[in-house]
Parts: sequence; C-alpha cells; structure tokens
Amino acid sequence: MVNAKSSGPPSQVRARQIKPHDRDAVAALLHKGFGLRRTLAFWHRVLDRLEKHRAPEGMPQFGYLLESDSRAVGAILAIFSVPCTGADPDAVRCSLSSWYVEPAFRSYASLLASQALKHRDATYLNISPAANTVPTLGALGYARYSDGVFVACPALARGTGADNAALLPAAETPATPFAPFEPGLLRDHADYGCVSFWCVTREGAYPFVFRRRLAKAVVPYAQLIYCRDTADVARFAGTIGRHLAPAVPTRRHRRRQPDARAARHLPRGMAAEILQRPGTATTRRPRLHRSGNVRRVAVAAHR
Repeated sequence: MVNAKSSGPPSQVRARQIKPHDRDAVAALLHKGFGLRRTLAFWHRVLDRLEKHRAPEGMPQFGYLLESDSRAVGAILAIFSVPCTGADPDAVRCSLSSWYVEPAFRSYASLLASQALKHRDATYLNISPAANTVPTLGALGYARYSDGVFVACPALARGTGADNAALLPAAETPATPFAPFEPGLLRDHADYGCVSFWCVTREGAYPFVFRRRLAKAVVPYAQLIYCRDTADVARFAGTIGRHLAPAVPTRRHRRRQPDARAARHLPRGMAAEILQRPGTATTRRPRLHRSGNVRRVAVAAHR
C-alpha cells in the first residue's frame, strides 16, 4: 500500500501486531500523540503491564502497529481477556484504547482499525472514548452501552443487616462460597494498583474492585471497577464506604508565596504554608472523560 500524501518517494504502509521489540517505538509514538497528558514513563508502564497480562491464545499481547518503511506511524493498544462472567464464561472481550496515527498517515487509520477489529469471536469495548471519536466508533459498529456514571457516598449509608460483614483483602481466600474466577480477578487488579477486597458473610463472599481517582485534581473518590451485582454495593454500602475512606488518594497544591492575611493568624514559629485553593491559576486541570461509553458487539458464535 502506498502513501499518496508523502512528499518523498512512495512508502510502504502496513498494519501488524505489536511485538516486544516494538515497545520503545510505540511508547515514543503514543507519548508524542497524547502530549503532556501522559509521560513517556507512563506508556512504558502500560506496555510492561500488557506484557505480563495473560492474553487468550491466538490474541495479540499488546495491540496493533501501523508502520511506514519500518517506522512506527500509528498504534492502538488492545487488552484481550476471558473474564469468565456472564452467560458465556468462555467469551472473549477486548478493550481498545490509546489509538493514535500521525497526521500524514490518517488516511490509513481505517487499516489499523480493521486489524484490531478482525477477531469476530470477541466483544470489543471502548470505556473512555473522546467526544470527537464517537461518530467514528459508531461507523465501526459500536453501540452505546451506558449514558454516564452516578455518584454515591456509601460511607454515609444507614446501618443494615450487612454491617456485620467481614472484610478480607484480595490475597486471602474466604471460607464461604464464591465463583472460581474471582480470587484471580481480585489479585490481578490489586497488582494493578486497585483496591480489591471481599465482603464476607455466613452465606457467601462478595468481591469488589475499586480504582482510586481524583476529580479536578483535588477531590478524592473511588470508582467501582467490578462487583458481582450492583445490588451488592447497596447492601454493603456503609461497610464499603468506611473501608474506602482512607484508601482514596489526596493531593495538596501549595502556594509559592504564603498568604499574608492568613499568616497573621498562625501561631508564632509555625511555617506560614497555605494550601493552594482548587481552581486558581497554578492548579493543573486534568482531562476528564465525557460520558457516553460505547461497545462494539462483533458477529460472534456465542451470540
């Protein structure tokens, strides 16, 4: 395939699987594409985790690469897994993310997408689509799965009969019944940095996975990643909320110069170190994902 937009000699463009020796080139390409939002070290950590991830047999370990004359010009990362949930425990799912193609090669983006979406026995997910990519995803066969998120404060929930549930860390195995795949799921996500634990009662063990996050760079919260049923969150709301309260991250923003008015009220000898207020000029605002998650349901034998 020839790149007609090239100003030099015609170049050969092809899409193929990312291999271990491509990691440095892919990390540099994604760092270039996503700019200041993600550091180069971040992309190296992502590829390190993908290398350790247990992808289903025959599925890519990292994702797909678009190259021109042996130079990486585009990439899309893919996380293939068999989560063992739902009516078909053997169903393959794939989360696609971090899709970038250099501007001169955008006409070949569909070639890269077709390679990533060619596994017809997999269900494809995109849980963090940028607003400008939603029309493209619709054209690729994705369908809207949810319309956003809801916010709750479980630590303030009134006491229920479930308040006597015991909390066990992901590394421990409950003595009460649970699904066979759940211990591995909790341990894997704990290794990824998530908050994973069991709520254990006499009739069974209930798994939960949360991710620590910050809203507007200052408000800590925990995002639900996995539970067996959302009704379990309501049942154990108070227990979960009190457990998560010390687990969410905090970040302080400090003024370069102390506020003179506030300093007058400090005890003598105490450093006049004032916390930066959210929303001032030196507060860095992170990119927040818009609601509107989408899913592509491939033509699959198990449907």
